[in-house]
Amino acid sequence: MPGKSPGIGTANINPPAAIRGNGPLERVTVNLNERSSRALEEVVTLRGDTKTDAINRALQMYSLIEHILHGGGKIYVQEADQTELEQVRFF
Repeated sequence: MPGKSPGIGTANINPPAAIRGNGPLERVTVNLNERSSRALEEVVTLRGDTKTDAINRALQMYSLIEHILHGGGKIYVQEADQTELEQVRFF
């Protein structure tokens, strides 16, 4: 499907440049609260990625989600044991 982002399900958009990458590296310092720190450790364990890879992926997904929502789109999820899609609402 033209414009489909790899690994993003059926999203039919052209991702913004921030998602496509190809830029120089930028070093940042991030202070994580306890909840975010646990989430980072969980993702690292589940995927086997480094913390850097997990944070990069999270920021790319956040950018994609904001891009979709800003354009009037909606985000849906489907649990493995469910048959219906559920709309995710961001506040």
